[in-house]
Amino acid sequence: MSPLRIAVVGAGAIGGLMAARLSRAGHAVSVVARGDHLDAIRGAGGLWVTDRWRGADRWHGQVRAEARPEDLPAQDIVILGLKGPAIPAMLPRLGDLLADGTIVVPAINGVPWWYFHREGSRHDGARIECLDRDSSLFSALDPDRLVGCVVHTAAEVIAPGEIVHTASQMLIVGEPSGEDSDRVRRLARALDSAGFDARVSTRIREDIWTKLVGNLAFNPVAALTGCVLDEIATDEALLTVVRPLIAESLAVASALGVPLSVGVERRIEMAREIGPARLSTLQDFEAGRRPELEGLLDAVIELAQRAGVDVPTIRQVAALARARARTLGLLG
Repeated sequence: MSPLRIAVVGAGAIGGLMAARLSRAGHAVSVVARGDHLDAIRGAGGLWVTDRWRGADRWHGQVRAEARPEDLPAQDIVILGLKGPAIPAMLPRLGDLLADGTIVVPAINGVPWWYFHREGSRHDGARIECLDRDSSLFSALDPDRLVGCVVHTAAEVIAPGEIVHTASQMLIVGEPSGEDSDRVRRLARALDSAGFDARVSTRIREDIWTKLVGNLAFNPVAALTGCVLDEIATDEALLTVVRPLIAESLAVASALGVPLSVGVERRIEMAREIGPARLSTLQDFEAGRRPELEGLLDAVIELAQRAGVDVPTIRQVAALARARARTLGLLG
């Protein structure tokens, strides 16, 4: 395919992996980063990736690196690799990246702020208040530019400019409306060209929930215990917490018209199959970064209340995770 202009705003673990791979595939890739990570990318002329998922090869992806999105020209695709709490401040700054036809792809965990955009139910167009309290996100970016992305891959930034790919390579992309569009097909081809297993979905909210029920169950438990994924998935004591977390989130999804075929035990089995991944919330706690509690936990609690579903275990674990983040000084 013809090379595309692609900007990755937030070149951390997942964003950096996507940027490096897309660059190796021949696309013109720029990243927005900060601090020591930005300095290292500039110094090396790109990102170094160690691919433990496919044989521990170490390779270099050449990218342009800037501290500000305003310093980049218009793009064909803008990928948001930011943590959820960083998105509100960044969206108003993307204007110079957007030309006619530019799509914006939030590669984020949890419930996205745009969840009800073109959703088609009685909730169509509704705002999730804990993610967008004053509608500033919808005001800052035309939601019709958005394409959903569910990330089924794991990576870590082990040093400035150095990323390790640790598990899986599947990315699911889809229109919020469920249409099978040309722009989503083009995005999937670009991701495929970069070595990802890119899949086009016409039911992107099912894919969001399929991942979310696992994230919601395992991420806060990992952050609170320090355990990696397969340790949690094989510890019967911890699974007494994980099982009701999964069951409650499945009930919320179903009440919102998204019944999932995956059950509690199958979701646990899927986690075991991924192996010893260090989940993103654990990485955030250990690195002293603000964790993504709003999209993973708070939004589900808000949606449960909207749908009339009781979620006592999710509320308890959310309270514990928020208290731990607060005592570590990560919420300020």
